[in-house]
Amino acid sequence: MPEVERKSKITASRKLMLKSLMLAKAKECWEQEHEEREAEKARYLAERIPTLQTRGLSLSALQDLCRELHAKVEVVDEERYDIEAKCLHNTREIKDLKLKVLDLRGKFKRPPLRRVRVSADAMLRALLGSKHKVSMDLRANLKSVKKEDTEKERPVEVGDWRKNVEAMSGMEGRKKMFDAAKSPTSQ
Repeated sequence: MPEVERKSKITASRKLMLKSLMLAKAKECWEQEHEEREAEKARYLAERIPTLQTRGLSLSALQDLCRELHAKVEVVDEERYDIEAKCLHNTREIKDLKLKVLDLRGKFKRPPLRRVRVSADAMLRALLGSKHKVSMDLRANLKSVKKEDTEKERPVEVGDWRKNVEAMSGMEGRKKMFDAAKSPTSQ
């Protein structure tokens, strides 16, 4: 019974219109977020850095202002360097801790593997490509062997083992063993 394809409830033109509306809305949100970031940045800079008034200052006052600014820049650079060093240290520590966690768990996580049955011919084709011409039907090359029933040929005699040992001792016992081994094949 072939499957019947279901028709979409939304037409292609409606889908296209909805997609364009979603993209327009996303663009508006992105632009608004960008403007908010810029406004936050301007507000932060206005708060942290007062405007410089250099008009009407003498040469020595300008030099003092430059020295103050250089000192502030050095402090900010030291803070930035310290923060970067802490950040690098923290990332290294996080990486080391992740490795320790993996080591403590034991083995690394292995993906679940599925058992795939591949014939010898398919495996050789995959490994060698088109060079593979020989068939590897291993079962056809095996010889068929009939299972012989050895128990039916030799009846098992249960008796006193001491009598058997006494009978087989000496040269006469060896002759009996030799004759017994010879007789089943001659029948």
